[in-house]
Amino acid sequence: MKVTILDGYIDEPACLGVPPFISPQVRAAAGAAISAGAEVEYITIDKIRKNNAELNSDVTLFMSGNAVPGKYLRAMPASKKEVLEISCHIPGVSIIGGPAALDSEMCSSFDYSSKNDPAVSLYEILKGKEVSQRLRNLEEWNEWQIKGAHIVKDHPDFPDPLIAEVESYRGCIRYKSGGCSFCIEPLKGEPLFRQPSDIIEECAKLTEYGVHNFRIGGQSCIISYMADISSGDPPRPNPDAVEELFSGLSKLNPKVLHVDNANPAVISTYLEESRKIIRTLAAYCTPGNVLALGLESSDPQVKTANNLNSSAEQTLEAVKIINEEGSKIGNNGVSKILPGLNFISGLDGENKNTNELNINLLNKILNDDLLLRRINLRQVIPLRKEYKKSDKHSFIKFKETVRENIDQPMLKKMFPEGRILKDVYMEIHDGNFTFGRQIGSYPILICIPYKTELNRFVDVSIVDWGYRSITAVEFPLNVNECSIKALEALPGCGRKRATKIFMSRPVLNIEKLSEIIDDDSVIKRIKDIVTF
Repeated sequence: MKVTILDGYIDEPACLGVPPFISPQVRAAAGAAISAGAEVEYITIDKIRKNNAELNSDVTLFMSGNAVPGKYLRAMPASKKEVLEISCHIPGVSIIGGPAALDSEMCSSFDYSSKNDPAVSLYEILKGKEVSQRLRNLEEWNEWQIKGAHIVKDHPDFPDPLIAEVESYRGCIRYKSGGCSFCIEPLKGEPLFRQPSDIIEECAKLTEYGVHNFRIGGQSCIISYMADISSGDPPRPNPDAVEELFSGLSKLNPKVLHVDNANPAVISTYLEESRKIIRTLAAYCTPGNVLALGLESSDPQVKTANNLNSSAEQTLEAVKIINEEGSKIGNNGVSKILPGLNFISGLDGENKNTNELNINLLNKILNDDLLLRRINLRQVIPLRKEYKKSDKHSFIKFKETVRENIDQPMLKKMFPEGRILKDVYMEIHDGNFTFGRQIGSYPILICIPYKTELNRFVDVSIVDWGYRSITAVEFPLNVNECSIKALEALPGCGRKRATKIFMSRPVLNIEKLSEIIDDDSVIKRIKDIVTF
């Protein structure tokens, strides 16, 4: 049997699979096929788009769909139109997996749909069994991740800037209460934790194949990894297990080691244990790490109506603790670990005061000189239940207020002028601009206001700020070799001074540059950026 895993780039709340990420689900599916005795081919939707791939296998699993809305810099997930078109040209047995399997129209175009665990469905089909829609057990999980690890070599971003998403557990720590009304994680039942040794073994295998960037994701709360679920809601964290996991992962010497979600209520309820865990993450993970906090709404009415994780007060406490333990700047120019904050509009119980309460919390965080690396604003997707039609105008106004009054001042605090950010990967050109990011969980988007070579790492110096991005120039910037656009981007220079510098080249030293610019305040801002 020959099996093709066609990666349409899935994106889920606790599992990233859009480049530069590779989803653990596609690797598990490859491992399941190998365990069933099949030969496996892994291709991506981009290969199909470029006509560099032909579908000719006995069985094809098409992984596709986004459970959360996202904006992508260069790699686009497969659209519904693409899925339907490609489904007509799949020979043999066809399977749709990922969030797309929840779409009835797309499902009708495939022989099988796997709504829960595509790796299990593929294994059962290859073994001639009836598709049960069950979830994999722990033994299958660990075995398949190891056997399917090699497919990373066929990913277009391998070896850089590829990030392997690695799961630590599945399910929600609040499963007994049903969890948040909009989230599907509680439907997976009691949390199933993978042992530290199993996660480390998977990362070690990926390291053997050439991967050196990892995000330990897939979980609803990393602070609750291996927690005592019987201790209540929220459960008591297990600092020793987190220490064992991340100290072991750090011995693999990854270039990037990041995490994802955390529950603010866990942090504020168990302060001592949570501090230990955040210190562990700050010590063993690489800088630029983000703990995305699922507040969703500051409105107590919305919290009650949707059984949300935490209150605004608990979230503020968690933000303070993460800042205290993780805001120190690391060797790449960004903080060790900072909080992110998630808001969802359109939930039950919303009223005209809801967004005002959200803004009040954000202003409190800003005025208390605390940092939020990422503020994620989105509208609810009705995966578990229907919600009344939300006020789109109100959401847009809320979003604009956050971007203008919170995001930009926050960026200026986090990324001051002249700060050097190291190892920024140049990804795309857009007109005469170049955009890049550091490799990581939620890296800041960096605009280089001129064209420069792509697919390489550079250091940059910050010169300006947008609402959700920053502007920078390459560091150090050679004034005798760079473009006039690069000179123009230097703080305080502008077009007139840039032209004067350009026409005076070669400029031999800072003293000569000072004569050309004739403004000590400008020289003070750029003297540590330029070279000759």
